[in-house]
Amino acid sequence: MVEATLMAISLMWFPVGLLLMGKGEAKGTGALTCMVGALVLVSAVIQAAVFKDPWIAALLFAYGLFYCTVGYTLYSGVPGTTMGNASFTLIPISIIYVILALTGGPVLAGGKQLIAKSNFLALACAGYTVLYIMVWLNGYGKFSGKALGASLIIWTIVGLWIPAFWLLAAGKLPF
Repeated sequence: MVEATLMAISLMWFPVGLLLMGKGEAKGTGALTCMVGALVLVSAVIQAAVFKDPWIAALLFAYGLFYCTVGYTLYSGVPGTTMGNASFTLIPISIIYVILALTGGPVLAGGKQLIAKSNFLALACAGYTVLYIMVWLNGYGKFSGKALGASLIIWTIVGLWIPAFWLLAAGKLPF
């Protein structure tokens, strides 16, 4: 499920990146982004309910809501501060995910650990944190849209395609 969700998210990141670099138009990209956001929200519910994985589900849920906000911002033309403010809230969430992915969650009674250590997830969430800082600053006119667009395209490959295809081919994250 996570693999398909990561690939679906790339259908939003890449076009938004191109739009920020001056290729594309806002309404169509916004509509696509809303659809991806809705799909990510559904994926979060499935991840929690079917796969009993609240750790990844919570991250997908927060990101899915943000993608819907980005989509609405692009589609409707409301000020970029809307997207910037939503992005700002994801910065501490992503930082906490980096820390917990690096250290693993606490060990519970009986030796059970709900959150396994994952260096790759920590790297991905660190990259997402940087992207969210860029989006926040861009929403307030303090960061170049072209630089953000290029970053989104690069992180589509590093943060979405590499883990999605690695999970499909090897059944685990790269490292």
